[in-house]
Amino acid sequence: MYQDRIVLCAASAYNKKYYLNPDFDGLPDQVKKELQIMCVLFTEDIGGVIELYFDEEGSLHLMTDSEEGDLTYDNIGAPLKIKQIQKDQRQLFRELEEYFREFF
Repeated sequence: MYQDRIVLCAASAYNKKYYLNPDFDGLPDQVKKELQIMCVLFTEDIGGVIELYFDEEGSLHLMTDSEEGDLTYDNIGAPLKIKQIQKDQRQLFRELEEYFREFF
């Protein structure tokens, strides 16, 4: 059914869109809203694209990228912002990993 990773959610500064994988519609509304706010704020601050995904073992990862030649993307700020999000959202991410392992 899935490859080596399963996308939880993503946001793009390029097309101003947020995506939540429909397989995670069962998450509480507050969690879905928090994910959306976190992703959209990241793309507003840093630019580019952010993606949250689970690997085969159920660990949650954050990945960011930009289009080639995008001078508005903050290459220095992106990894710093990712580390800050991981620190601030540690409990949420643990709970999401537990949810994933339980239901997937």
